[in-house]
Amino acid sequence: MRSHRAHKAWLVVSALVIGGFGPVFALGSTEATSGAAAWTLDLLAWPVDGSQDLTAGTTRFLSALTGGFLLGWGVMVLALRSWVYDQAPEGVRRSLLAGALAWFVLDSLGSIASGTPSNAGFNVAVLLLVVGPLWWPATSRAAEPTGSLP
Repeated sequence: MRSHRAHKAWLVVSALVIGGFGPVFALGSTEATSGAAAWTLDLLAWPVDGSQDLTAGTTRFLSALTGGFLLGWGVMVLALRSWVYDQAPEGVRRSLLAGALAWFVLDSLGSIASGTPSNAGFNVAVLLLVVGPLWWPATSRAAEPTGSLP
């Protein structure tokens, strides 16, 4: 799991985990399509009790922004994997770590400050999925041709 090839493959997992939240939260931008976003927020604000409310316009707007940022971050990880990783694997790995750790710290602190510490716990699981074997440098470098997105 610490080879160049395994790390490059894991970047797809990272991109899907990060970007996968994008459409879910973007759907929270309208009341008619907010069910998945409300359920996800309810889960992250454990326990699941139906108390998350996405009816306020400002909340729907924030959901749209969040969805866009997450999808964009996921696509950026795929682009780095496809167009940069073979030339600078350690730079891409460290960039992913820096971004994931910055998200983790700020999101977790904000969750605790807002009275939703359960999300900080969920963040640990998401961080582990995003980073996976990329915590450690690759032990081998097998050059692969660069190409288009996966």
